[in-house]
Amino acid sequence: MKEEKFTKFSDQELLDKRKNLKTQLIINAVLIGFLIGISIYGAIKNGFTFFTLFPLIFVFFLIKNKTDSKELENEINSRGLK
Repeated sequence: MKEEKFTKFSDQELLDKRKNLKTQLIINAVLIGFLIGISIYGAIKNGFTFFTLFPLIFVFFLIKNKTDSKELENEINSRGLK
C-alpha cells in the first residue's frame, strides 16, 4: 500500500524524500540507542519491570519505520535515479 504512495511522487520529490530520510534514520539510530540504554540502566538498577521493557516498545516502532526507507529506495532504483 505504501509502495503506491511513492509511485505518485515526481522524481525530484523522491530525491528530496531520500535526503530527509537519511536525517531521520540518524535521529532514529540515536533514539534507539538512548532507549536501549534506558532499558539496560533500569534493568540493572531496579530489575526487570514493566517500565524497564516499556522503552523497548518504542524501539520496535522505530525499527518498523525503517521499512519506509526500503520502499523509497526500491522506487528510486526502479526509476533509475541516483
